[in-house]
Formats: sequence, C-alpha cells, structure tokens
Amino acid sequence: MGNGSNGFKSKGNFASSPCMATEVDPGYFDPLGVDPEQARDVARWRTAERKRLREARWTLSSPQRTQISVALMTGLERLLAEHPAEAGDGVVAFYWPIKGEPDLRPLMVEMQASGRRIALPLVETRAAPLVFRLWTPETRMERGHWNIPVPPRDAQEVMPDVVLAPLMGWDSEGYRLGYGGGYFDRTLAALLPRPFSIGVGLAAAQLPTIYPQPHDILMDVILTERGIEVGG
Repeated sequence: MGNGSNGFKSKGNFASSPCMATEVDPGYFDPLGVDPEQARDVARWRTAERKRLREARWTLSSPQRTQISVALMTGLERLLAEHPAEAGDGVVAFYWPIKGEPDLRPLMVEMQASGRRIALPLVETRAAPLVFRLWTPETRMERGHWNIPVPPRDAQEVMPDVVLAPLMGWDSEGYRLGYGGGYFDRTLAALLPRPFSIGVGLAAAQLPTIYPQPHDILMDVILTERGIEVGG
C-alpha cells in the first residue's frame, strides 16, 4: 500500500501545539537526560501522538485493514524463515489484536500447524514484565488485563525466542511508540537472553523521532506492510 492510501496524515505532522513542538525540539533533546520537565514534555507529546495515530488507524476501511494484515504476514513469514530461532522448537510470541491492530492470527494458526510453538503475552503482575504462555487454535482463552484474550493459567509458560511487539508509532532509529504502559520495554529489558524483537505496525505511523527515554528499548526490526523498515 502506498503512503497516501490509508487515511493517515502525511508523516511528520505533529498533533502537539507549536509551543510544545519547540519545547520538545530534537535540537536540544537529550535521549539520556533525566530532566523532569523535559520528561513531562515528552510524555505529553507522546499522549497527543498516540491519540492522533489511534484515530487515524480507525479511519482505515475493512479492505485496507485486510490488505495491510496480509502484507505484514507475508513479510513476517519471510523474516522469520531467515531467523535462526525459527528453526526447530523456537517459540514465537505473537499478540492478540486490539484497537484496530493488524490481525496476524491466520499466520499464528499456520505456523502452529506446521509444528512451531506459538505464545501470547499477558500481564500477570501490573508494572512488571509480561509472561508468555503457549497457544494453539484449541486453547480456551480467558479475559486478561484490559480485557485482552489470553491463554489460561494452566497453559505452559515459556520463554520466547522471537517477540512481536505491536506499535502505535515508530522511528527510523528503531524505537517503538506503544500504548504507554511500558510492558514490552520492561519485558525486553528483563529477558535473558534477550529475544529477537520485531515491532509490527503501519508504514504511515512513522515519526521523525519518538524522543527516546532511558527506558525505551530499540527493536531489532521494524516491520510494516511495506516490508522491513529498520534492521533486518
């Protein structure tokens, strides 16, 4: 899909007011800084961008959503086939789609049927790393945090070799703008060895920068319907 066909504003447009754009200017921004005022400016900017990107994503038509999801699944199949963790019994952690996210569940079914192990993340403890439980098409799902369907407590807990992280926005450095809970960043920082991380989202959600903070974790790959945007 081209950039102009999905209902998004052109990349580089900010939802923030001009005064805030000045306050959070890349020219002065220190990604390792811990200045409280700067951090508050970035937090407000991210909240505004999440709202803009979420609203834009909801404008996509059903055919557009399907086209994007199919393109992403094609790209993921190609990427995962080339990654060593995809061989043997490597665990690939997908996500259950919410809030208009690309739906990759057909690929989950296909990969599981081919003998690969598929897991889903869930919040077991608030403000703590995610845990991952094995999933199959026959898994009896239950409602978890934010009402997201998750495998039940008796499903096997596993350590993923590959983690797919849905994103609201992304930048050319490989940073991901999520929903603001920090769960994926916290999880990737805690897992040893660190899994191969793939940020999955829309090409039109690219931002000039997300103004990375010390807790933000770089993705190994950013994948959109256009293909690999970062890494690979």
